[in-house]
Amino acid sequence: MFGFVWWPTVARREESVSEPKPKDKPFTISKWTVWEAYQRVKANDGAAGVDGESIEEFERDLKGNLYKLWNRLSSGSYFPAPVRAVEIPKAHGKGGVRVLGVPTVADRIAQTVARLYLEPKVEPLFHPDSYGYRPRRSALDAVGVCRERCWRRDWVIDLDIRAFLEPQSQCPRGAREWCEEVRSGRWQFDP
Repeated sequence: MFGFVWWPTVARREESVSEPKPKDKPFTISKWTVWEAYQRVKANDGAAGVDGESIEEFERDLKGNLYKLWNRLSSGSYFPAPVRAVEIPKAHGKGGVRVLGVPTVADRIAQTVARLYLEPKVEPLFHPDSYGYRPRRSALDAVGVCRERCWRRDWVIDLDIRAFLEPQSQCPRGAREWCEEVRSGRWQFDP
């Protein structure tokens, strides 16, 4: 076929012989991994970021945009753009809005590149009962485990860390110093 180029859709975990580590780049990031990240971002679609550039607009100079992103990532000079704030209503009619940050297409690709490199290394370090933002795990999986354990135990612990650290709450004896540190503002928790 004229103009058809086959690209693998699976990220290579090991660098090929034809792609040696550049001597002038402090980070070894494969161009194949950047391509795989782009494929995943494209499949996920998504809205334009603060720059207003959609995936279709990014694709107008796909080769140049991916090369520029790879070059900045591997040289350590990449800095993400600000995110576009989008307000969405909170679920279940609780009122109020939740603010979501929408990154640019290039930033989503860069995040995916980082995830492709880091996930295999850090995933084994997580506790088996951790379900938040984990691959192939969901809130429904956590609920399933809770249901299973409810048949084995007569008690449940439900802990809201934010409410636990509010000034009017009472800290347990062993945690008073830690609670005071958190309340002083040295620790930050996102809402």
